[in-house]
Amino acid sequence: MTKKDKLITFFSETRQETELLCEPLEIEDYVVQPIADVSPPKWHLGHSTWFFEEFILKKYKNNYQLFNKDFAFVFNSYYETVGKRVVRSDRGNLSRPSVAKVYEYRTYVTKEMEELLSNNSSEELKSLVLIGIHHEKQHQELLLTDIKYILGNNPLLPNYNDAILEHKVQSNNSDWIKMEEGIYEIGHKDITQFHYDNELGRHKVYLHNYEIASNLVTNGDYIEFIDNNGYKDHNLWHAEAWDWINTNSITQPMYWHKVDGIWHHYTLNGLQKVDPKTPVTHISYFEAFAYAQYKGCRLATEFEWEAAQEKFNWGQRWEWTESAYLPYPNYKKPPGAIGEYNGKFMVNQKVLRGGSIATPSNHTRYTYRNFFQTNLRWQYTGIRLAK
Repeated sequence: MTKKDKLITFFSETRQETELLCEPLEIEDYVVQPIADVSPPKWHLGHSTWFFEEFILKKYKNNYQLFNKDFAFVFNSYYETVGKRVVRSDRGNLSRPSVAKVYEYRTYVTKEMEELLSNNSSEELKSLVLIGIHHEKQHQELLLTDIKYILGNNPLLPNYNDAILEHKVQSNNSDWIKMEEGIYEIGHKDITQFHYDNELGRHKVYLHNYEIASNLVTNGDYIEFIDNNGYKDHNLWHAEAWDWINTNSITQPMYWHKVDGIWHHYTLNGLQKVDPKTPVTHISYFEAFAYAQYKGCRLATEFEWEAAQEKFNWGQRWEWTESAYLPYPNYKKPPGAIGEYNGKFMVNQKVLRGGSIATPSNHTRYTYRNFFQTNLRWQYTGIRLAK
């Protein structure tokens, strides 16, 4: 198979995988938006399609005809460079375009893209298409976690799909991995492999002696924290976090419910008993920090995490780090709209590392820098301790 054929296959499979995630949905599920951070499934389907149309087809395909001139306004997310857009919190108010029309849009753009890729194999185009593919993979993860939030806030707590296993017991007993002080190189190295711009600027950091846990914090560990009044001890929390838990009455991880005195949590398979042996998830940075304080430990920096990652298994949960989301040395934001992808978000956010059970295949890597605000927890976020 040629490089061109591999790229077309990668593109086509990614497009199909997105739609497979929506197969278990009822038509009514496609438009629901419980909170501003969660986008309706229909919007994800349209936005990931608009990305290819706006940044690739309009520029590279001769005589390309827009599917609908109004879709840019509906499906643009945050790209100031390419014009006005629907306010994020209003995405759930869009009864039109219909779900059927959005799928028609996807089919149209997919075919146009496959035709373009069959006739144009320039490196510039390939680079943009790979960004588009991985952008869609990011939205696959968001789509799945948004679906979980939509269904998890339905009072019936419906089953989404029995095939997805969210909670897996970790293979080994937790231990402390000792890391020697010294100079470590951080950042993406092989520029021939796909990466985002925020991973570039490979640089050296000096790390002091530290230890990092071989396993993630489990549900059983976290239940002990709850039972020992962890949510009531102000000494464990940042001031902003203390205000957050009290204002929002936060007393347990997202999706947890106590039924007849036993902890249950909503999963994509419906409501289930919490397994104390599986990694805790849907935890905010605020909660991760407080738990680490409770244990007399801390969270690793993203540099400590990257330096040690070969020594432990990762990928079940996005792992909060103690690092602010900042540019690496000599970071340069790409020109134009693509430059809005990462650089403009480097403020008031924490870095997460590792990926989760919702992260698509061929998408994560040990230099991948995810980032979220400190109070958010609808993603599969977890805790790995350091000291």
